[in-house]
Amino acid sequence: MVQPLSKRLPMLVIAGLSALTLGMVAALVSSFKPSPPGAEVTEASLWSALHLGDRHHSQDPVLELALQPPDQRRAVLSQWAQGRPSISQQRARYLLAIDLIQANQGGQALPLLANLETEYPPLGAYVLLARAQAQRASGDGVAAQATTQQLLKDYGNDPALAPLLYQLGQDDARHWDTLLQRFPDHPKAVEIAHQRLTADPHRADALPLLMTQARAGLHHPQAGAALLRLKTEFANQLRPEDWQTLGFGFWRRDQYGLAGPAYAQAPPSPRNLYRAARGYQIGKQRDRAIALFTQLDQQFPQAPETATGLLRLCLSLPDQAALGVLDQVIQRFPDRAAEATLQRAERLDKLDSADSAAATRETLLKRYPDSEAAAQIRLENARQAADQGDLTTAINWGREVLKHSPTSDLAAEAGFWVGQWGRQVGQAAIAQTALEQVIGTHPESYYAWRAAVALGWDVGDFKTVRSKTPAVTPLARRPPLPVGSDPLQELYLLGQDQAAWERWQTEFVNRQAPSPQEQFVDGLMRQSQGDYLDGIYQVASLAEGTTPEQQQAFTELKQRPDYWHGVYPFPYADLIQTWAAQRQLNPLLVVALIRQESRFSPKIRSAVGATGLMQVMPDTAQWIKQSAGLDRYDLTDPQDSIQLGTWYLDHTHAEYNNHSLFAVASYNAGPGNVAKWIQRGGYSDADDFAEKIPFPETKGYIRSVFGGYWNYLRLYDPAIGDRVKGLEDRFAP
Repeated sequence: MVQPLSKRLPMLVIAGLSALTLGMVAALVSSFKPSPPGAEVTEASLWSALHLGDRHHSQDPVLELALQPPDQRRAVLSQWAQGRPSISQQRARYLLAIDLIQANQGGQALPLLANLETEYPPLGAYVLLARAQAQRASGDGVAAQATTQQLLKDYGNDPALAPLLYQLGQDDARHWDTLLQRFPDHPKAVEIAHQRLTADPHRADALPLLMTQARAGLHHPQAGAALLRLKTEFANQLRPEDWQTLGFGFWRRDQYGLAGPAYAQAPPSPRNLYRAARGYQIGKQRDRAIALFTQLDQQFPQAPETATGLLRLCLSLPDQAALGVLDQVIQRFPDRAAEATLQRAERLDKLDSADSAAATRETLLKRYPDSEAAAQIRLENARQAADQGDLTTAINWGREVLKHSPTSDLAAEAGFWVGQWGRQVGQAAIAQTALEQVIGTHPESYYAWRAAVALGWDVGDFKTVRSKTPAVTPLARRPPLPVGSDPLQELYLLGQDQAAWERWQTEFVNRQAPSPQEQFVDGLMRQSQGDYLDGIYQVASLAEGTTPEQQQAFTELKQRPDYWHGVYPFPYADLIQTWAAQRQLNPLLVVALIRQESRFSPKIRSAVGATGLMQVMPDTAQWIKQSAGLDRYDLTDPQDSIQLGTWYLDHTHAEYNNHSLFAVASYNAGPGNVAKWIQRGGYSDADDFAEKIPFPETKGYIRSVFGGYWNYLRLYDPAIGDRVKGLEDRFAP
């Protein structure tokens, strides 16, 4: 029988209700619908109904304290913890208790945790875990044992118990068996699988343990070894579903040549067959790739993956044969017809059919005027006209891109050059509008920075950006996650990143085909564990969604402030700012360069040996060791990498009279190449030089680093961010 609501509320909460709050509770009671017969109304569900109406009380001032260091927040947390019962008080008590335990002051944490599991039910299990830890720290082993037994009894199915079961399993292996059974996707389960296989690689249950690593442990350092063992030692025991898991693991690790054969043995589906064919294609097995692309077309003729597969198939076909496949795409897949038509024109160019190629491009512009392919043709026409000195024609073609394809990434480039060309021919109004449109419509682009410079904003140009010292203001608090349980939300909002990530691993069951919201949360969680390489990819690649549902979800997600901070995070901020100041470098330029070089992965090593956050070559490090003031160094150590990398970036600036375009290009391509490009000439200004860099890698590197600088500026400098927001609002659809 369901009791009246008032009898099921914690008394401490009722005692602290103000008159206004009592009115809210009365309204809640009047609208409260009893659960279906047999359903249990829990303390946690009631707490959620009372407290989480505004998306987890995301404006709670305690959440700002959650992102501060423990020693800075203790006094204010203490004040909140002593306040009247509220969500703020509960959060403050928990946070302060955790801080005290970590400071080896567990005894002082116990009063804060008293009855908190009842008052703060989403983190009930975590409260008891903290209490047991505090009791052990204070020497009360009997009480700690009793609390542990209460945990096992009351929260036996809560993933919060996994670390406890892991610890207990050190003495009694049955607890590890329980953990593997109840929480098979928890990181502790993955670690158990690894440890058991390390101790006995050929144990009887090796296959399921390896599958645990393959399914839920791609984050583990030994994930690659587990995937290879499954492929080489257990191939005849794997089910088609297991091969799909194996293929996904190889694909996520960019081992496409291994992913293809694995996906080929998975259950036939559009995605599996596409990845099988593409994997073989990347692995240079042309005939097998063609056969699988053909199978994809035959079994799933209407699937979106089939359209992509047919376009990829053309990469393995002679020009004449490719034309027939492209015609099939044009006829059967209207949403890909423009792309296929442009590829058809490019194939005709290769066949020396210039007239047919030109006619095909004309057809594309008429039939698909708003397509990305049409924007590409128009921008190329604009460039050619500008190169021939016909700026009026160039402006007209560029404005056509802005008119028909305003949301295309190409519109940012077109708009910037319309602005530059417009000023050269005296069309100031057209130039002004185009430049402002670039910032308002594509605020994240490299060309938005160039447009801001052209408009006279104080954002640093190539010759002045080095000396700028922008304000750096991180997010004050985290917004609630778009998906996830109440315990996960609370842990994340409170900055309890390890526990939040571990819990997310048990909730993230749709790993191989996540929703955009799940992929976004996974990216943030990966970053919370220092995995910025995959974490940034997970967030940034949301922009590549092709279905209307994916595009709509991306449109909504990118309105969140933490979306852009997920694409442009700022780890190692103290180190970067310290060494940037020491070298008199703009810290946002330094962080942008690090993001491009290593995605903040301190141990990453390139194929040629460049190592660490700033990808310093060993020979270069040895050369600058004395000048940087180091007796010895470790390129995988963030401190040493940033110290050496900023020294070298300072050196490249000195080589080019503090011209950051040349200095950053030299960081990537080497000073010899940049000196040759400068000496060769043929460019009118810095923007023209950037466009004419002959190395595609370095040309892209320039856009990425300075585009990154601009994004860090608009995200972390409130004054610039507000100015950009004004133009975004002005040009919003």
